[in-house]
Amino acid sequence: MPVTLEDVQRAASAIKGAIEKTPFHHSRTLSQVTGADVYLKFENLQFTASFKERGALNKLLSLTLAERKAGVIAMSAGNHAQGVAYHASRLGIPATIVMPESTPFVKVKHTMGHGARVIQQGATLADSDRIAHEVAAKEGLVFVHPYDDDHIIAGQGTVALEMLEANPDLDTLVVPVGGGGLISGMAIAAKAAKPSIRVIGVETELYPSMYNVLKGGNAPIGGQTIAEGIAVKNVGAKTVDICGKLLDDIVLVPEVAIERAIALLLSIEKTVVEGAGAAGFAALLEHPQKFTGHKVGLVLCGGNIDPRLLSNVIMRELQREGRILTIAVEIEDRPGILARVATIVGEAGGNIIEVAHNRMLTDVPAKAAELRVSMETRDAGHAQSICQAVRDAGYGVRVLGSTAHH
Repeated sequence: MPVTLEDVQRAASAIKGAIEKTPFHHSRTLSQVTGADVYLKFENLQFTASFKERGALNKLLSLTLAERKAGVIAMSAGNHAQGVAYHASRLGIPATIVMPESTPFVKVKHTMGHGARVIQQGATLADSDRIAHEVAAKEGLVFVHPYDDDHIIAGQGTVALEMLEANPDLDTLVVPVGGGGLISGMAIAAKAAKPSIRVIGVETELYPSMYNVLKGGNAPIGGQTIAEGIAVKNVGAKTVDICGKLLDDIVLVPEVAIERAIALLLSIEKTVVEGAGAAGFAALLEHPQKFTGHKVGLVLCGGNIDPRLLSNVIMRELQREGRILTIAVEIEDRPGILARVATIVGEAGGNIIEVAHNRMLTDVPAKAAELRVSMETRDAGHAQSICQAVRDAGYGVRVLGSTAHH
């Protein structure tokens, strides 16, 4: 192994004090939900809201004086960018970050806020990566790789040291996998400290990059994922080598499980986790049989989720649970009907949040109209009884935009 437990321990003492030693708590409720004994490592509470600071700082501290003076460059659409920018500015090292053109504005703004020069170029991560290497060569900058670097891997491994120090009884670590830097460092530290521990990686079904390499699969890679932090097409050479030797398993999770994990962490733990950060918990929801009865340490590796996306996830989850119901009611187009439907919904205990009245639908008779009503309900059963009450009053009802109760 190029990186050893000693390297991780050295990284831990190097970054001590400049990195949050994030809380590591047992979750009684999530343990009940999953049947495993669940402990959460809140890396979303780092200053830049992700674990990436650990590796970034360890790398920056390894630079020579000349390298520090020349400056560093990194390619990242998100958390790695912020980690490098923040700690470079703390240490007085000039930092340049290349970000793809599609990077959410909030991430660009945060990165600039840490004092970095941002170059937004490249349609894809691969394009941005190429541009970053070109600029590095032209300007004599040190390229800080997001995962395929010994100092980065050792820095990320400090997460596992803290988890095992807090609870030596853990028998399983569940870690999201993008390029593989976090899980490589954690596996090296954990397996050296406790050889019996299981280390299980998690990728989204849309980006099974490490899964394909380790399991000899050729599942397609790509698409729109809510876990953009682990949407990596090409895993690292160093990380593949480490993962191939040390991982016990790697599992895939669908988008809907990640959404559900984000919503549950928010409602139960009162903590905001981005898609990549929720992937570990999604694995417990999706593959419970692998974890039942085990003492599981989960890394909530980041919390940088766009507020608009978060509100969307919450609304979709409420709809799936049947707690938000939207129905289309076919009515006669005459006065008083809207009030009548509203009364039926109200008496059935539904709380109306939105009403749209559409007379222009060509697929209903000219004298009819469609009423769209969105309401809050207690649960899926309650939603069904409201639909029934409206039907019993003689109206045709279609349930819209929900998978919970067709």
